[in-house]
Amino acid sequence: MKRILVLWGSPHPKGYTHRLLEEFLRPFQEAGHCIQWFDTYKEAPSPCRACGWCAAHEGCIIEDSCGELDESLRECDLLVVASPVYNLSFPAPLKAVLDRFQRYFEARFSLGKKPPIAKHRPAVLLVTAGAPSSEGPAIMEKQLRQCFSVMNTILRETVVWPATDSGEEAWPEVKSAVNRLSLAISGEI
Repeated sequence: MKRILVLWGSPHPKGYTHRLLEEFLRPFQEAGHCIQWFDTYKEAPSPCRACGWCAAHEGCIIEDSCGELDESLRECDLLVVASPVYNLSFPAPLKAVLDRFQRYFEARFSLGKKPPIAKHRPAVLLVTAGAPSSEGPAIMEKQLRQCFSVMNTILRETVVWPATDSGEEAWPEVKSAVNRLSLAISGEI
């Protein structure tokens, strides 16, 4: 049984992002894989304080749910980031998690731990966007690639459901793309 970790960045438990994620997860659920959710809105992680503690110690001085997230990240076989676009980026609770990944950068470059997370894994980014523009998803991808560069994680692919403010016109094409991706990855992990 494989472990899939979902970093959930939407405040809407049954919105467009959830629908996209459900479609992606279907083959993993059918195969009986373990799917763990880290709901950034429910967990409400504290933002990074740039205190420098992680440059001298492995880990983070802030004691909150990001400690449990670290354990899950180290164990997962696939990381799924699912989020709407907010102001060309991630919603604040998910962005706080990404900023807390500073601990892995410091482990690599200040503490010399190569890699900071031993287990390699692929990741996917599932994005919903009210606007038809690709600018927000491109910025989000760039942020994840930067974070993942020291986390032994590779962003395999991004699926975007654009223009949701205008309805569901793009859904058939998006559904096909997300199904292809999930089937391909489920065969690889």
